[in-house]
Amino acid sequence: MMRLLAFMFPSKWKPICAGCVVLAWICVTCLFSPSPAAVAATADFDVEIEYSEYLSKHQGAERPAIEILVPLTGYAATDMSIATLENFEGRPGQSLWTDEYGFVEWEVDVPAEGLYNIGIVYFPVEGNNSDIQRQIEINGEIPFFGARHLSFPRVWVDAGKPRVDNRGNQIRAPLAEEPIWQEAMLRDHMGYYMDPYLFYFRAGVNRIRLISQKEPMVLGEIKLFQAERPPSYDELLASYAQAGYQPAKDFFLKIQAEDTKYKSEQTLYPVHDKGDPSLEPYHPVQIRLNSIGGYSWQRPGQWVSWEFEVPEDGLYIIALKSKQNLRRGTYSNRRLLIDGKVPFAEADAVRFRYTTMYDMKVLGVEERGEPYLFYLTAGKHELKLEVVLGDLADIVRRTEESLYEINRMYRSILAVTSAAPDPLRDYRLEKRVPKVIENLKVQSAVIAGLSKELVEYTGQRGDHIAVLDQLAWQLNNMADRPDTIPRRLSEYRDNIGALGTWILQTCEQPLQLDYIIVASPGSKMPRTTPSIWELALHEIKAYFGSYVFDYEQVGNVYDPSDPEYFERKPLTVWMSSGRDQAQQLKMMIEDTFTPSTGIPVNLELVNMGVLLPATLAGRGPDVALGVPTSDPMNLALRGAVVDLTRFTDFHDVKERFMESSFVPFTFRDSVYALPEQQQFPVLFYRKDILQELGLEVPQTWDDVIKIIPELQKRYMEFGLPVSDERLRRSFNAYDIGMATSGAGSLAVHRGVLTFLIFLYQRGGELYLPDGVASALDSEESVAAFRLWTNLYELYKLPLQYDAANRFRIGEMPILIDNYGLYNFLSVFAPEIKGRWDFTLVPGTVRADGTIDRTVPASCELGGAGCIILSHAEDKEAAWEFLKWWTSTETQVRYGRELESLLGPAARYSTANVEALTSLPWTVDELRKLNEQWQYVKGVPEVPGGYMTGRHLDNAFRKVVYQKKEARKTLLDYVRVIDEELELKRKEFGLETDIESVLKASEEGTLKTGR
Repeated sequence: MMRLLAFMFPSKWKPICAGCVVLAWICVTCLFSPSPAAVAATADFDVEIEYSEYLSKHQGAERPAIEILVPLTGYAATDMSIATLENFEGRPGQSLWTDEYGFVEWEVDVPAEGLYNIGIVYFPVEGNNSDIQRQIEINGEIPFFGARHLSFPRVWVDAGKPRVDNRGNQIRAPLAEEPIWQEAMLRDHMGYYMDPYLFYFRAGVNRIRLISQKEPMVLGEIKLFQAERPPSYDELLASYAQAGYQPAKDFFLKIQAEDTKYKSEQTLYPVHDKGDPSLEPYHPVQIRLNSIGGYSWQRPGQWVSWEFEVPEDGLYIIALKSKQNLRRGTYSNRRLLIDGKVPFAEADAVRFRYTTMYDMKVLGVEERGEPYLFYLTAGKHELKLEVVLGDLADIVRRTEESLYEINRMYRSILAVTSAAPDPLRDYRLEKRVPKVIENLKVQSAVIAGLSKELVEYTGQRGDHIAVLDQLAWQLNNMADRPDTIPRRLSEYRDNIGALGTWILQTCEQPLQLDYIIVASPGSKMPRTTPSIWELALHEIKAYFGSYVFDYEQVGNVYDPSDPEYFERKPLTVWMSSGRDQAQQLKMMIEDTFTPSTGIPVNLELVNMGVLLPATLAGRGPDVALGVPTSDPMNLALRGAVVDLTRFTDFHDVKERFMESSFVPFTFRDSVYALPEQQQFPVLFYRKDILQELGLEVPQTWDDVIKIIPELQKRYMEFGLPVSDERLRRSFNAYDIGMATSGAGSLAVHRGVLTFLIFLYQRGGELYLPDGVASALDSEESVAAFRLWTNLYELYKLPLQYDAANRFRIGEMPILIDNYGLYNFLSVFAPEIKGRWDFTLVPGTVRADGTIDRTVPASCELGGAGCIILSHAEDKEAAWEFLKWWTSTETQVRYGRELESLLGPAARYSTANVEALTSLPWTVDELRKLNEQWQYVKGVPEVPGGYMTGRHLDNAFRKVVYQKKEARKTLLDYVRVIDEELELKRKEFGLETDIESVLKASEEGTLKTGR
């Protein structure tokens, strides 16, 4: 540095220049050092070792062959509601009822130190219909990361036989819980370890604490023991010969796979496979529930069981007509259990290869071409198939561990180069992060080794191998040429995302079954593949059937002119969700609504973009479900929807919801819709990354402003909702007939939600009373707008990003988004499970020291409502339907069955307050949601309001992109907004004089007159 100064400046300037350099160095050092305010005591994030490390730590420990019972009712400590039960549900002796929140702890005397399995006998008492979740601590510590997430499934059965609608389609029976005593060993819920967990206990007194996370359950027994390992098939075969077992004679039993006894989840229901005429039962056009599985039966831990009966003691064979056509290039695996036990080691993971058509899989030793023999006694037996990863478990687990390390290396490189590095700059990564460069080589070898193992396992190379090979090559090449890393960082990030998706897809083990055969050895198996003539005939029948079968109608269809069905004219109800949701709703209508009211319903699937044109043309429905937030007001101004306050019991129904959910549907003293769904923002954060950085979860916006520089030093970002031009274009394309009618409002301007957070927390409003004019010229609005633009102009927050991917990779460890993101992350980012959480949105400190965390209701999904159209002939019947649909019982059932149908990613964001508490959230999650919900403020819809979001977004872009002054820009656009509001009010015959409207509002004389 001093040589450079000598070259650049005369000697008389050297002292001054040197002083400037020192001062600059001090400033930079201060700037890039964590500030005490931002790096305070870190939130309490515990980090545990992985189970593989835990086993290595106790590698030499004994496995004592003893069984130790935990004294259930003699617990040492608890903070939960707990009760001792006698002879509960047929189990003799005492049991312990435990609540869904809190802990219970026991002292256990262990005579010999070593590793033990833990078995639990439990009974799933009534809860929210989700799996029971617990966490275990031993001697005050969580032994390893997986011990945080222990899952205990419920048991489900079909509640009756499938019904048939009046068009000949089979409708699946609803699933009902069948609570029974179950025995489970504590094991990895992700399926990464085939064997149950082992826990180390010292000799003497140990403390075992079981912490409730979700759902209550009754404990019947907890024991420490050594799990029995099944013999190999050859060993079992030798024991058969020694015992003199003989093959059964002349027996052949076909079990239809859809006729199950028990199942572990509500998603495991019979399905319709219409492409194969060999299925049983079959119809070319009508729906037949002829198989089970597919997409819904693919996650490790899911199981289905069937009951069957054999006439005599003897040896039998088992075959399955199965199809695995979803995971090309690999196997699906199932654990086979007979009467609750794995009969031999090979049955712990039975492979099903990829096939495009159904295949007859005779379980057996493929190398020798001989079937497995199963010894069964005369009488009833239970056959269970459970999804497992088999030999893939170890590969997937090590891949996920490598992914986490590769992700960490990416963040280390990011801290040096930024997400958009200068391609002409030499960052000297081999000098600045030498361990990362070394680790690139290590992880390249790990991934390459995993690829080789996978090829040996599957016997082929394909797309599933290419992902690993590409990443292994890239890591190795970057380690050899560190100077190329900056310009390849984007590709590196994409490959990390691809590896995460690879893990998710590899864990999927789909399998579809038509039927199961239990037969005497030597029985001839039926043909499973249809002939070319059978396929041709099927296609011809299906083609002609499509001309007479209406696929838009769902379930029973009632002809209004046919008096055969009911005395009342059927209601026509439109909804715009998927067919699965529509079928579920139709089944509920036929189950409860129509029988209790006598009102028939025709349910139709439509695009809600045609609602306004159809209504104005007189061809609309009686009731529309799931309409966007802007539609009810848009239709009401044209006299096309019913004012719901006309019904005498409206105010009783209104008590079901938060007041904020009615705001977009209310004009003056009229309400034009009932809310169905309501979402709102929460703060998501990565616990592991915040711990790495020594940062606390921000509570106020001052905290956020302090944290942003700490993140940016490492080239990480804080995420706020942003307006995405692609989203805006997609909305315009979707809303056919709505673009010129005032639709959309704030829905396509997500960034405006950030502004509304700041505005509402300052006590500001979006509009003056009655929507007569904008209220955005207030000082609160200007301050909120300035903060909003400053965050992007001065703090350089990202203007466009993929929230889920950035959060998953770690580039954006803190972000604000609708709470529905929780569902997505829970399913599609399993590698960070337990390493992230959500909490309340940061707030603004009030004068009294409290924090105002007010947030706007989401305008995208969160205000979906249901309406009655004005031309409905039987408005009372339509109102009865709306009351039934938004009732707690209906919303809870729909939400639970929707999640059972489509999985946790489809968790329903009901607007019914009581119903939300009955959906499968944990107690802690529900507490945070309810607390944030209390702060939610509705966003009003007014005539001409579509200009508000548009011009707020325009004002934002002018300030951020064109560097215009914030106050003047906002006020300029406020005038444009006010002009449109006035224009629309004149169009609909509403008062435009602001003084008159304000006076009428104060006097309470504003009425709709409708």
